[in-house]
Amino acid sequence: MSRLEALRKRAEALGLWAQAAPLRVPEEHQGRFAVWLSAGRHAGMRYLERTKDARLHPERAFPWAKSVLVLAAPYAFPELPVPEGGLRIGRVARYAWTRDYHRALEAALLELENEARRLGLLAKGYVDYGPLLEGPLGAAAGLGWIGKNTLLLREGFGSYLLLAALLTDAEAEPAPPAPTRCGRCTRCLFACPTGALDARGLDANRCISYWTIETRAPIPLELWDAFGEWLFGCDDCQIACPWNRFAGEAGYWRGFSPEPGLAHPDLWDFVRLSNQGFAKKYGDTAFARPGRAGMARNAIRLLGALGHEALEAYLEAASKDPSPTVRKAAAQAFFRLGTPRLLDDPDPGVRALARGLFG
Repeated sequence: MSRLEALRKRAEALGLWAQAAPLRVPEEHQGRFAVWLSAGRHAGMRYLERTKDARLHPERAFPWAKSVLVLAAPYAFPELPVPEGGLRIGRVARYAWTRDYHRALEAALLELENEARRLGLLAKGYVDYGPLLEGPLGAAAGLGWIGKNTLLLREGFGSYLLLAALLTDAEAEPAPPAPTRCGRCTRCLFACPTGALDARGLDANRCISYWTIETRAPIPLELWDAFGEWLFGCDDCQIACPWNRFAGEAGYWRGFSPEPGLAHPDLWDFVRLSNQGFAKKYGDTAFARPGRAGMARNAIRLLGALGHEALEAYLEAASKDPSPTVRKAAAQAFFRLGTPRLLDDPDPGVRALARGLFG
């Protein structure tokens, strides 16, 4: 057994799916990524532009590394009960139902790095934060294929997978690619509520996950209603995928612990907790990415689009929030209600937005 195969077996012993391949992004995926960036479909994620060369050519960015072990952790969590009390409406993308997956996978990567050293190999693990295209590398390793929803799909399971990569200095043989099993199915494209998915892939400018997670900017009013009940992220393209009907049979990785309070958070937390209080309760969750202010903005959008009975009280709290991000969302909601507010807000950005809305 080769050292790389021994490392792969160790990953599987940890409950992860794992496949190895040379550290090269297939030319097909290089071209798609470059075209996607040049078309501006990455929206405000400028870091992707800055790290473009490293992502397209990881063998140049990591000259010591010769192979990559791509790891997949399934997260097909069962439905969770709604906790009692609080304002618990809206939907959260399934991956966020557990504490920060980065930390859970980092613990597994640390074990694999130690095992690699024991085997006499150099190794370095990454979970999202490295300049790596984990999906295309996973496809190159034969772990699955890139579906029309732009996610890695695994035959017999689907796309509820969180990925990590372990770079090593071991040689790897090219892996036979997994056959693409999407066929003529376009259910994911038609399921996207904002039209963010099309034959060219994902347009983050219209993506619910981008707007509710990756940016602090105000969510465009023209998209408010299309976001529907999504508070954080979106799974519509995955829910529609026929392959995901098998996901529940495989369950989820034992390193994850889904929590009802994350699947159904109390929206009041986002305007009543201080930043410190939010960090204490949610600092090790996916909600930390947009932060308290971003989550409050998302909640305002949700309540406003649904016309929820709690909207008025929520806006009263939001209009006094210390964060301009929250007050900008409140100004948008007041505009939808036809109630001029925040026109004299002390923050010039909030004031300009409110006055622009109300003419």
